[in-house]
Amino acid sequence: MFVPGYRGPRTTVASESVPVGDWLDRLARDERVVWPGFIDDGLADALRREVYALRNGRHLRSARVGRGQERRHDPAERGDRIRWLDGATPAQQALLQRLEEIRRQLARDLIPGLFETEAHFALYPPGTGYARHVDAFRAGNRRRLSLVLYLNRHWRGRDGGELAFYAPDGRELERVQPEAGTAALFLSQTVPHAVLPTRRWRASIACWMRLRDSASPLDSLARF
Repeated sequence: MFVPGYRGPRTTVASESVPVGDWLDRLARDERVVWPGFIDDGLADALRREVYALRNGRHLRSARVGRGQERRHDPAERGDRIRWLDGATPAQQALLQRLEEIRRQLARDLIPGLFETEAHFALYPPGTGYARHVDAFRAGNRRRLSLVLYLNRHWRGRDGGELAFYAPDGRELERVQPEAGTAALFLSQTVPHAVLPTRRWRASIACWMRLRDSASPLDSLARF
């Protein structure tokens, strides 16, 4: 369908930068922001080595989709292998400290009541992806902010595996290249997205920041 003024999805690469202090404004305005250089190369490399070691040791498990008793493994819908972060290594501790800094700033300036973060490694084998979805249901889910952090260096366009963002009407708006150190932040309840099929092992960390009280409304965003 032709949409006047729409020229197709743009691809965001790691060379694009977010000015310091501007990311909150972009998140409030667009419901998403891409942040190259969210962590440095040394930390990204250490985390990538960890997730590949977990893969080689068969310590990752296949992710599932659905809720409650309907949770199931469906590789056609979601193909990543995961393990939750527990702060057991210096690299995980450094990342969790970085995420805590972001959570505090969000809780103070944008999403009141945001009080905890959960995160897991997400490793996609070649040929897998994650179909279009949102990260939180409007009822009974405390997730309000999603963050995806990439760990692979030297990613090329032909490798696939981009994070695609969509408009409510289904138009694809943007693709984020999964380059090491880049993070994508977006609102969990309102931003449809997908992981496009990857052609090489794609290492990342998926994070969610949550409210203390699941009854708190989404429209509590302080600057929306």
